[in-house]
Amino acid sequence: MIKQLKKLTIQMIAGANIATVLIMLAAGFSYRLHPLDHPYLACAGMIFPVFLLINLAFLFFWIVFKWNKMWIPIGGYLLAYVPISIYIPLNLPREAPPDAVKLISYNVEQYTGDPRYKDAFEQILGYLKDEQPDIVCLQEDCDTWRRTMQFYEKVFPYNDTIRINRSKSKTFNGVGIHTRFPILRRERIEYESLANGSVAYFLDIGNGDTLIVINNHLESNHLSVSDRKLYKEMLKGEMGRDTARIESKRLLTKLAENAQIRARQADAVHRYIEAHSHYPMLVCGDFNDTPLSYARYRIAQGLTDCFAAAGRGAGLSYNRKGFNFRIDHIFCSPDIKPYNCKIDNEIDFSDHYPAICWLKIAHKP
Repeated sequence: MIKQLKKLTIQMIAGANIATVLIMLAAGFSYRLHPLDHPYLACAGMIFPVFLLINLAFLFFWIVFKWNKMWIPIGGYLLAYVPISIYIPLNLPREAPPDAVKLISYNVEQYTGDPRYKDAFEQILGYLKDEQPDIVCLQEDCDTWRRTMQFYEKVFPYNDTIRINRSKSKTFNGVGIHTRFPILRRERIEYESLANGSVAYFLDIGNGDTLIVINNHLESNHLSVSDRKLYKEMLKGEMGRDTARIESKRLLTKLAENAQIRARQADAVHRYIEAHSHYPMLVCGDFNDTPLSYARYRIAQGLTDCFAAAGRGAGLSYNRKGFNFRIDHIFCSPDIKPYNCKIDNEIDFSDHYPAICWLKIAHKP
C-alpha cells in the first residue's frame, strides 16, 4: 500500500513538472503571438521567469528524491533554450576593439527620479561625462522646460532633443541624442501615440558612412505604484483567491491593451528599419516591454539583440519594486558587432538603469 502510494505521489509530482514545462514553453515563445490577435496570451512572457524557477525547484527535488526523473526539468530547459538565451544570456566578456562606439540608452524620468536625489540632472550629467560615451540616447528628456541643452553642449559636440507627446496636457515627454558625431538630420517615425514616439537620427560617422540611430520610447503599461504592488503580491501568493482573480483580470486587461498599442508602434518601427536596411543602424530605448514580448521581437527582426548576443544575466533595467524586468533594449544591424552589453544597476538616479554597449561598426571599403 505504501509502495503504491509512493508511486502515485511520484507520478503526480512528475505530472506537475511536465505541466510546469509546458507553461514555461508557452510563456517563453509567446512573443511570437501578435497582441492584436491574442491580447492576453501575448503577455504571457511576463510569467516566464516564475516557471523557470519552479522548474529549477523540480530539478533539485528530483536530484534528492528520484534522480532518474531529472530528464523532465532538464528536457524543459533544453526545449526552452531560445527564450532562455534571450531572457538570461550567459555570454563571456570580450574586450571591445579600440575603435568601438560606446552607446548609452537611458530613460532619465524627466530628471525627477529617485526622491533621494534633489539634483538628479546634475548627477546624470556627471555620470554621462565620466562614462565618455560616443552616443547617448535619452528618453523622457525634457529640455523644453529644464533648459538642459546648454549643459549638454558643454559635454557633447552635437545635441538634439525633440518633444514627442502630442497631447495638450502639461505632461512632457521627449527623446534626445547627445553625441560626438555630427547630426545630419532627424526623422520622426509616425505611429499613433499621444505621449510616446520614435525618432531616427542620421549621424556622420566618417569615411563617408552614415549611421542611423533610432531612439524609442514606446507606450507605457500605465501601471501605478499600487498596481505594481498588487502584481508582486499575486506572484507571491499573498492575496485572497477572489481578490487575486479580480485584480489579475484588471491588470491583465490593462497590460493587454497597452501591448496592443505597442504592437502597432513596433510594426511601424520595423517597417522603417526595413526601408532603411542599407544603412548601418542602431536601435535602442525604453520599449516598456520584456525580452519575451512581441514589441521587442518585432523590432529585433533582421537585427542583433545586443544584450542577448553580448550581455550576461537577467539585466533588469526597470528598478521599481514589484515590476523588475529588462524593458530597455539595444539592437544593431548585421554589419555591427556588439561587445559587453550591460545594464548599469549602480546608477539609480531614475526609475530605469542605463543600458550600455560597445559596438564595432564595419565601414564601407
